[in-house]
Amino acid sequence: MMGPAHSLSGAAAWLGVGAAVAAAGHPMPWPVLLTGALISAGAALAPDLDHKAATISRAFGPLSRWLCEIVDKLSYAVYKATRKQGDARRSGGHRTLTHTWLWAVLIGAGASALAVAGGRWAVLAILFAHMVLAIEGLLWRAARGSSSDVLVWLLAATSAWIIAGMLDKPGNGSGWLFTEPGQEYLWLGLPILLGALVHDIGDALTVSGCPILWPIPIGRKRWYPLGPPKVMRFRAGSWIELKVLMPMFMLLGGLGGAAALGFI
Repeated sequence: MMGPAHSLSGAAAWLGVGAAVAAAGHPMPWPVLLTGALISAGAALAPDLDHKAATISRAFGPLSRWLCEIVDKLSYAVYKATRKQGDARRSGGHRTLTHTWLWAVLIGAGASALAVAGGRWAVLAILFAHMVLAIEGLLWRAARGSSSDVLVWLLAATSAWIIAGMLDKPGNGSGWLFTEPGQEYLWLGLPILLGALVHDIGDALTVSGCPILWPIPIGRKRWYPLGPPKVMRFRAGSWIELKVLMPMFMLLGGLGGAAALGFI
């Protein structure tokens, strides 16, 4: 999938979670619903950190380009070290390590640990990084081009500061779900985990599939490209993605948000 579809699917997934927990009698505070949707929209771009041409590679200037190169090499090294006889030979690490359930769990848990251990500045850093990615994904036409980078960063920094202040107010959600003292913002890893998993599921629908289950072996392959039957797959950027899936994500996200807030 392309960046905008990934981001929309990430946001829609978190809004769906909000609707589900509301139906179970434990509604999210609206700041948690909004913040989680934006974080998940940003996190849904992050698995492509192994691709030098992906949206995330230019989101933070030279830093993200350098990081993409490192992650690509790391992913390729892990692929070569763990591949089985049935796994294809390849020359790069795209759609390998960062496109697995294990990676999603690790980055989600890492973000939660960082938020708890690092305090306010760590929370602001997590929010800033994912606000940048959310803006790049959801407003991709307006955010394209190096001349807009500074404006995106300023908007993301301002949004992160406002959101953190809003969540810090009593009852607004800094302690949502995890209520013990010292567990504030422990939940931040959940939309990050969800966004990464939704990205993987989206890529599994394309012609190449996605090795979501690694390192669990399937037959002669450890990097099995999971996906539906080939007749049901599509190419990234095709009309199915643009004309069917993206409007569907917007509709489902709207319905999920309305249900989460008790409007339907």
